[in-house]
Amino acid sequence: MNSQPLGIFDSGVGGLTVVKAVQGLLPHESIVYLGDTARVPYGSKSPETIRHFADQNVRFLLSKGVKAIVVACNTASAHALSDLQKNHNIPIIGVIEPGVDAALAEPSCQRVGIIATRGTIRSHAYQHALALRRPDLLILEQSAPLLAPLVEENWIDHPATIEALKTYLQPLLDRGMDTLLLACTHYPLLIPTLQSVLGPGIRLVDSATTCAQHLQTHLASLDLLAENASPTFDLFLTDLHEQFELLAQRFLASGPIKAARVELS
Repeated sequence: MNSQPLGIFDSGVGGLTVVKAVQGLLPHESIVYLGDTARVPYGSKSPETIRHFADQNVRFLLSKGVKAIVVACNTASAHALSDLQKNHNIPIIGVIEPGVDAALAEPSCQRVGIIATRGTIRSHAYQHALALRRPDLLILEQSAPLLAPLVEENWIDHPATIEALKTYLQPLLDRGMDTLLLACTHYPLLIPTLQSVLGPGIRLVDSATTCAQHLQTHLASLDLLAENASPTFDLFLTDLHEQFELLAQRFLASGPIKAARVELS
């Protein structure tokens, strides 16, 4: 099974930050990526709908012969991961637990801020996981619905993005935040801008990088790491538009990418 690809899915193209992190850490792994661009965003959908979509995504990836699956969507991880793990006989990991583990790895962490979509914040998945491990922790949450669309417009350091970040982050800074957990896979592209807005002293935890590290450990424990393979990358989207291919290039910092359209059932 070691030479079989990894499956990664997200509601759109944001999960490609996880793909980029995985490619950097596990360069021999082939990847099949599914972006559910016809039904994005998941953050405004009901938990039942998200679970239904996520199950369809997993079934598609299984049809491609993947050996493990990453749910590279915070909202789907929050609402669907446990059901997916119970219903499918394949390793499936999400982005929430790795992010929480990384946030709490620093002993001096006392006040954690979380920025995410409304759906992820409403799920309380991060808040619950943090509180279970550290009941003494002050957890500060902020939904940031404008950030993902701004990233998709490539307004990474646009004045509008900087103003949105200041508006979202100031309440967290006012309450003494020392760690900021980026609970959306779009947000790693904002790290340089975030650093300039936050200034020194605030630790950033990137769920894409931490997810890739967790995946590496998990595959190694199952003896599923690919070795000396020539990796492939296949990109599937449920809705095709030239903009999505351009976004994919931006998220992966790569050359031209061709996507194939797929219908889920």
